[in-house]
Amino acid sequence: MAASFAANSRYAATESRTWTTPDGQVIAYLARRFLPHPENLAGTGSHVVVAGDRLDNIAAAALGDPDLWWRVADANRAMLPRELTAEPGTTLRIALPEGVPGVPHV
Repeated sequence: MAASFAANSRYAATESRTWTTPDGQVIAYLARRFLPHPENLAGTGSHVVVAGDRLDNIAAAALGDPDLWWRVADANRAMLPRELTAEPGTTLRIALPEGVPGVPHV
């Protein structure tokens, strides 16, 4: 069974699976999405956080789509994405998606 997610979703490439309960009920679920190693992502630039910044606004400016905020989080190894914009002056790395060739560590 294939899950249907928008192409810009962080789950678009995540596999869906099923589990059959002892009574035969089939339950679909989404496989775990493993975060990419940021050092393996090709960088495209950076952004210095200013007061009031949000990841969706940064993604819109840097990547052209606010729904790609998760790519900014992935590129900066964020477990709590909100913390990335908590401190003005923080430099965030902007990167290509995993598997897209480019220059690492830009």
